[in-house]
Amino acid sequence: MTKAALLIDFGSTYTKLRAIDLGARRVLGSGQGPSTVTSDINIGMRAAMDDLERHLGGLPRFRYRFASSSAAGGLRMVTVGLVRELTAEAARRAALGAGAKLVGTFSYRLTQKDINKINELKPDIVLLAGGTDGGNSAVVLANAGLLAASALACPVVYAGNRAAADDVSTLLAGCTLIVTENVMPEFNTLNIEPARAVIRQVFIDRIVHAKGIDRARADFDAVLMPTPAAVMEGARLLADGVAGHDGLGTVMVVDPGGATTDVHSVADGRPASGQVVAVGLPEPRIKRTVEGDLGMRHNAATIAEVAGIEALAADAGIDPMRARALLAQLATDVGQLPQSADDIALDQALVRAAVFQAVARHCGTLETVYTAHGPVTVQHGKDLSELDAVIGTGGAIVSSPDPGAVLGKALADNTLPLSLRPRAPSLWLDRGYLLYACGLLAAAEPEAALELALGHLQRLDHQPRSMETGNARIRCA
Repeated sequence: MTKAALLIDFGSTYTKLRAIDLGARRVLGSGQGPSTVTSDINIGMRAAMDDLERHLGGLPRFRYRFASSSAAGGLRMVTVGLVRELTAEAARRAALGAGAKLVGTFSYRLTQKDINKINELKPDIVLLAGGTDGGNSAVVLANAGLLAASALACPVVYAGNRAAADDVSTLLAGCTLIVTENVMPEFNTLNIEPARAVIRQVFIDRIVHAKGIDRARADFDAVLMPTPAAVMEGARLLADGVAGHDGLGTVMVVDPGGATTDVHSVADGRPASGQVVAVGLPEPRIKRTVEGDLGMRHNAATIAEVAGIEALAADAGIDPMRARALLAQLATDVGQLPQSADDIALDQALVRAAVFQAVARHCGTLETVYTAHGPVTVQHGKDLSELDAVIGTGGAIVSSPDPGAVLGKALADNTLPLSLRPRAPSLWLDRGYLLYACGLLAAAEPEAALELALGHLQRLDHQPRSMETGNARIRCA
């Protein structure tokens, strides 16, 4: 009898299913239906299951039925910290690492205007941080008091100054409060994993119910995590491997979507040269960045603005006026799929530009600083120049006629000589959209999940080319 698993992704648009043969490490079949979260999630789930059953000619008995979700806008989070570059940044990293969609970041003492803005953002969770352990407590207590007096109804996770935890608990006694370890217990020391774990647990315990996903509970065993966290776990599995089975080494995953372009990296990112000094907060080994202005559909006009409309049109091989007209059409119907040759050409230019920009923002940079003892080269962010592998996932890359050319935009480029982008990694395509599924499966069947992921990646051959096209050059934000 086939030992099978069902891996479910409740997406914002579609509910996607993958049926896996765990023994043979292969995909038995796929199914898809609309994500009917706002009405009755069972309708979309049933449609997806029927689609899967048609492909398989019948459903096996599943040993595991695990789900992830980014439906209904994903896990909407607001973070509140003290100093923007320190505890506020640490809170932001914890939120993104937990798979959240960060809709607002606030620092220093909140104002009533800030509170009004937070209420307008309608977060699912607020992460409150501030102060090292034993350090400043006045600001975090003032912020807790304002949050308590607000109309906010969502859970609050407190991950700030340990010495203020009892007072914060008293102030927020009328709210759902979860206290965890400080995201920055000492100056410049990150401790974001406990906050990540708590955020994911709140997602499982409360948000799944709030979004109505548990109404389809008869068809799955558990929603384990937000979909971006499942993709991140899949990236970690591919990078590290499991006992007795090697992974790919250091990895970057690029996922351009309709609303955002996400980039994940699994690498320590420390300076490759002993002559370079790292500055700023220590970088997490497993890092996710989300570029909300680089969505292929909802933010196509912004991509064009950032890249430069003339350069974008030149890369697509169409006239700039024609490019503007197509972008205007897209703005009125973000759900439209490219049909004509010009549509497809512009769509490909957009995804190449989105990947170029998103990876530039994710990677670190070098800078020369002049000191009393002479010039010093400093590194901001992660050095990913020696990265082993870059993996593309998501529809915009998978459906591309030349995915290698898209992923090539993640590589080192002579127009950005100080960017620490990957120089010569292998390029891979997650053509079957299995990273989320392998991430879900990793805890229960790590060896099967790794072999499945490695066995279904497609190696791409691509020679990096400059972003220059004629006299046009795509700008970096």
